[in-house]
Amino acid sequence: MAERANTQAGDARPGNPGGEEALAPSQELAALRERIDEVDREILERLNRRARLAQQVGHSKGRTGAPVYRPEREAQIMARLRTLNTGPLAGEAIEAIYREIVSACRELERRLRVAYLGPAGTFSEQALLKHFGSSVDMLPCATIDEVFRATQAGTADFGIVPVENSSEGAVNRTLDLLLQTTLTISGEVAVPVRQNLMSRSGSLEGVQRVVSHPQSLAQCAGWLDHHAPGIERMPVASNAEAARLASLDASTAAIAGEYAAARYGLELVARAIQDDPNNQTRFAVVGHHACAPSGADQTSLILSVPDRAGAVHALIEPLARHGVSMKRFESRPARQGLWEYYFYIDVIGHRDDPAVAAALAELKSQAAFFKVVGSYPRAT
Repeated sequence: MAERANTQAGDARPGNPGGEEALAPSQELAALRERIDEVDREILERLNRRARLAQQVGHSKGRTGAPVYRPEREAQIMARLRTLNTGPLAGEAIEAIYREIVSACRELERRLRVAYLGPAGTFSEQALLKHFGSSVDMLPCATIDEVFRATQAGTADFGIVPVENSSEGAVNRTLDLLLQTTLTISGEVAVPVRQNLMSRSGSLEGVQRVVSHPQSLAQCAGWLDHHAPGIERMPVASNAEAARLASLDASTAAIAGEYAAARYGLELVARAIQDDPNNQTRFAVVGHHACAPSGADQTSLILSVPDRAGAVHALIEPLARHGVSMKRFESRPARQGLWEYYFYIDVIGHRDDPAVAAALAELKSQAAFFKVVGSYPRAT
């Protein structure tokens, strides 16, 4: 009896409830694959169910004239999914998967056209894909000015432009155009900048020059000083252009993102060579859409002040008094006057939030120039 009891106890091990006979490894793998196939069928059925609902939403929008792309609604979807997610998939993975689901469903209503600072393979393209997903038509532009012009004219529904880099600071041309045009910010994207050294061979043997955008060369100066001190550094218009040049010449290496390496068939020599491991670039989504509150917003302002003592303090004081947090404060010289400045300010909250609205009303009454560039969902 003791021997029989021991045998039964040994059979009742984890994964073998009730003492059933254990499956051979190949049988167990086949059974797991069958279960995965069944789950895939369920996911496919529910994805198409979601798509049909999205089509109904599109028909409803068509009757009311509502816009196809609602960044505040998409931000709410992602926030809710991050809250509901219990793993083992990471929140970033869930958001990446659902970004493509939302993008594909949005396309059933209408395919968006988005302008970005090209050519293909830049961090701007990476930001576009991270924000809109791949079910859009991408319009590469040679300059930030062209992105604004295409969006302003309606050639593109939206544009995506760099605003600031955590190491190199503000992108001044973007700030100038936000002041000069009527476009509104309707979203932001934060992209970690991982600068990679790449060449045709995957090594520095025979390489005589390293090419990249001037900012990228500056961000990697320490690494290049240590690992490639004798190699010429040559600035070019973009990281993608650098990768293209490296693909044509074995004596040229490029600094660019992994997107560019894959697009131009290059091998990585070294990964993440930027001097600041936390380097990232913030991008703005510009267009004609004014966002409703999403629950996690920020508002961008451009102000100038009268030339009198205490004028700058008068700009900040209403924000503090109404409990509105300031996220960013930057100045740019005004082109029309000597020693006059515009102030670019980001505050937490939507312009329709009571505290923000009260503070903005006071700022407007005191400022020589006042412009709300947009209230939009904050980047996660």
